[in-house]
Amino acid sequence: SLKMASDSPESLMTLCTDYCLRNLEGTLCYLLDNETLRLHPDIFLPSEICDKLVNEYVELVKTDSIFEPHESFFTLFSDPRSTRLARIHLREHIVQDQDLEAIRKQDLIELYLTNCEKLTAKSLQTLVSFSHTLISLSLFGCCNIFYEEENPGGCEDDCLVNPTRQVLVKDFTFEGFSRLRILNLGRLIEGVNVETLLRPLASLAALDLSGIQLNDVGFLTQWKDTLVSLVLYNMDLSEEHIQVIAQLRKLRHLDISRDHLSSYYKFKLTRRVLNLFVENLVNLTSLDISGHTMLENCTIPSMEEKMGQTSIEPAKSSIAPFRGLKRPLQFLGLFETSLCRLTHIPAYKVSGVKNEEQVLNAIEAYTEHRPEITSRAINLLFDIARIERCSQLLRALQLVITALKCHKDDKNIQVTGSAALFYLTNSEYRMEQSVKLRRQVIQVVLNGMESYQEVTVQRNCCLTLCNFSIPEELEFQYRRVNELLLNILNQSRQDESIQRIAVHLCNALVCQVDNDHKEAVGKMGFVMTMLKLIQKKLADKTCDQVMEFSWSALWNITDETPDNCEMFLNYSGMKLFLECLKEFPEKQELHRNMLGLLGNVAEVKELRPQLMTSQFISVFSNLLESKADGIEVSYNACGVLSHIMFDGPEAWGICEPHREEVVKRMWAAIQSWDINSRRNINYRSFEPILRLLPQGISPVSQHWATWALYNLVSVYPDKYCPLLIKEGGIPLLKDMIKMASARQETKEMARKVIEHCSNFKEENMDTSR
Repeated sequence: SLKMASDSPESLMTLCTDYCLRNLEGTLCYLLDNETLRLHPDIFLPSEICDKLVNEYVELVKTDSIFEPHESFFTLFSDPRSTRLARIHLREHIVQDQDLEAIRKQDLIELYLTNCEKLTAKSLQTLVSFSHTLISLSLFGCCNIFYEEENPGGCEDDCLVNPTRQVLVKDFTFEGFSRLRILNLGRLIEGVNVETLLRPLASLAALDLSGIQLNDVGFLTQWKDTLVSLVLYNMDLSEEHIQVIAQLRKLRHLDISRDHLSSYYKFKLTRRVLNLFVENLVNLTSLDISGHTMLENCTIPSMEEKMGQTSIEPAKSSIAPFRGLKRPLQFLGLFETSLCRLTHIPAYKVSGVKNEEQVLNAIEAYTEHRPEITSRAINLLFDIARIERCSQLLRALQLVITALKCHKDDKNIQVTGSAALFYLTNSEYRMEQSVKLRRQVIQVVLNGMESYQEVTVQRNCCLTLCNFSIPEELEFQYRRVNELLLNILNQSRQDESIQRIAVHLCNALVCQVDNDHKEAVGKMGFVMTMLKLIQKKLADKTCDQVMEFSWSALWNITDETPDNCEMFLNYSGMKLFLECLKEFPEKQELHRNMLGLLGNVAEVKELRPQLMTSQFISVFSNLLESKADGIEVSYNACGVLSHIMFDGPEAWGICEPHREEVVKRMWAAIQSWDINSRRNINYRSFEPILRLLPQGISPVSQHWATWALYNLVSVYPDKYCPLLIKEGGIPLLKDMIKMASARQETKEMARKVIEHCSNFKEENMDTSR
């Protein structure tokens, strides 16, 4: 019943269902008294639609953290005259007694309740109202459904101390469930008499008693003419059990597998037992004996076993008892047994540990109800993906995604699954993955990060995100991924490696994105978080990747985003800048990132007065002579000063250094740069540079701006010529050439920029007919 992750486009039905569930008020419902959802009176929906609404709702609540559950959701299906339900699958804490009670008038055919721990004996009574129509029922893992709350009589004080006691219901049976054919009681609570419970059922076809210990299963023979599927996973078997099973001659599927780690089992499989099954259960198409220890050798001598190509023909079987099969089995479970390593296994599908195919079969077969086995199978897949190459990549990814979604709260699966995803999404496999599948990976990775503060899961999830194109592939979950990363970085105790990866991701997420994205992330506390990391590193006197990435992230997030620039200043960013400069005088990369950021701050007119102090201006002037990172530090320092100069002499509110002295140093710096320098910078817009052209108050600012344009269109014409033309730079340069205040060398440079752009235009003109 598990919904597999899929790679094909969503159907229109699925898209509509999803939309309606996310917008119930705007589509199917209205709010009564501002709190209760009510169906519009003119709505009539068949079971095909209602089943999908309920099942998708459960899926969304379970796997989408943004989706808000509605307390009154199930009441929408209380009246079969307007909504019909037939087949529904409910999971975990999402469903409570009152939810089942709300739909009691429905004629359900199939009801799967999986690990619904909040259901109590009240729901057993509700089940009775479905008894006349129910064909298939699962109560797997509903560990409290046979308990009712009993209010102890007598002393009132006692009632306050212990208002309710859990009492096991002994008198419930499936009396009246005349159509019930398929029943799963897996992990049923101890103390319930299974035989009495099931006796009224006339003709069971499939029964699952996983994890239940029964010494006597003789009662199963009452269905020897109807039972086609029997699951006794983790039941400690005996000779009596085997004799009973051998009488169930109609069986097509038999599962007596076990988890070999869970507890001590006396029972050992023998050649005789397997022979007995093969001789008596002639209709068998599926058998699972995973986890069993073989008491004796069931294999054919090795010389004969190794001969010829692998075959699934029973006559060639390496497992001797299976030579008696009439035809190969559809499925044979041999996970964590020695038999899976043999050459000739007479089955189309085998679960085991020998190779990728067997491991994937195991994950597929055990994910829904056996997470303890699934996590070990995923661990084997992790090794295959890491050491060899996965040949069934799409299937492997879909299975791991499904397991992670299904067992969001299972730590083992989250650890092994997130590790496997890292290897399954790396660049080697990139070409084989669709956008839809990669988005599903991102969703489960973010689910894992949300549910687990555990170091291994967090690290695996962060590393997996690094396999994606950022920010493009994460754009559809932009807010959420930023919140999760900031959350990691704000934790008081931090793992060094996670911190490094998380800062790297944060930096990549704010690089080359729209300003509204940057503003939104700024409001989440991004600036403050980065400054705190810088503060910590300063205290440790460490300039590592975290320090450099944090400044780089601040450089990116302040780009053309005045609000974030202001935050940087308000949270003592300048103080940290000076301290870092002093503590790490030789760190070129760091200086470049810091000056790039201050260039962004200086572009904001309202904030420039805060940079107008003797201390800051002296620091920027001294950095003009810096040779750090080629010309980058000198260039950025000159950019900061160019914007300050642009405000004119009256804004120069300091005595030292003199404005003219700084201007002189700026001219000297610009003249020392090589015009063909390759750059470590990325402009999305020339607007902040272009605004320095049409003015006469600061010729040196004009010159810096023209030099910047000339360098960029010379070295990177394909990128920057179209940008300059698009943003109206050419008319501004032409106007500047006519200005008397502009320096001759600036004008000459401006002419060269115009010439470059017109040559570029001619070369790239489309002359095709």
